[in-house]
Amino acid sequence: MSETEMFDIYTKDMKKLGTASREEVHAKGWWHQTFHCWIIKRDAQGEIYLLFQRRHPNKDVFPLLLDTSCAGHLQAGEDAKDGIRELEEELGLAVPVEDLTYLGRVAQEHFPSPDLIDREVNHVFIYENEKPLLDYRIQTEELTGLYWVGMLAFQELRRGERDELTSTGVYVDEANGVLKEKQATWRLTDFTPNSDEYYQMLFDRITALF
Repeated sequence: MSETEMFDIYTKDMKKLGTASREEVHAKGWWHQTFHCWIIKRDAQGEIYLLFQRRHPNKDVFPLLLDTSCAGHLQAGEDAKDGIRELEEELGLAVPVEDLTYLGRVAQEHFPSPDLIDREVNHVFIYENEKPLLDYRIQTEELTGLYWVGMLAFQELRRGERDELTSTGVYVDEANGVLKEKQATWRLTDFTPNSDEYYQMLFDRITALF
C-alpha cells in the first residue's frame, strides 16, 4: 500500500493552516506549495530558450501538453529548495541547490475537473544548462519528451502575434524507450495554461538577469 502524501496547507498569502492529504487538498481546494524549475540556455547570439517537458498521455491533468521543465509538490515540512529532488527524479539531473536562481513565487488556481480544485503557490527557479537533450535520463512515467522553445517566440505566441512556433527536442521512442531527436510545431493550445502573472514574472526576471 502506497504511503499517503501529506502537504502543508495555507491561505493564498501563505499563512499556514495545517496539513492535509493530497486527495483532500485537491478535493477542497486548499492552497499548497510547489517547486517549479525552468531550465534555460542561450545561443551564440544571446537568445534565451526555455526547456518544456511534454506530459505523459496518462497524466490526469493536462495530458500531452507542454509544461514547466520540472515541477512537483512540496511535501509537509519542506521548503521551496527541497523540491530540487524533482530534477533528478524527472530528468536525471543531480544539481547543487546553489546552481539554481530563485525568481519568486506566484499563486495560481486551476479547475481541471469538477472533482479537482488545484490551488498552488508556485516557487519558481531557473537553472542554466546546455547539456544535450539526448543525455538526459527522463522519467518516462511522467513525460514523453523535452523541447527547447525560444522565449521571444513563445512570448509572441502568447500575445497572439503568431499562430505557431517550431522547436527542437527529443521524444521517447515507445518501441525501445530510447530518446530520439525531433523537430515539432506547436500552437498555444499545446501548452499548459499558466497565468499571465506567472509568465510575466518569469519573462521579466529572466530578462533582468540576462
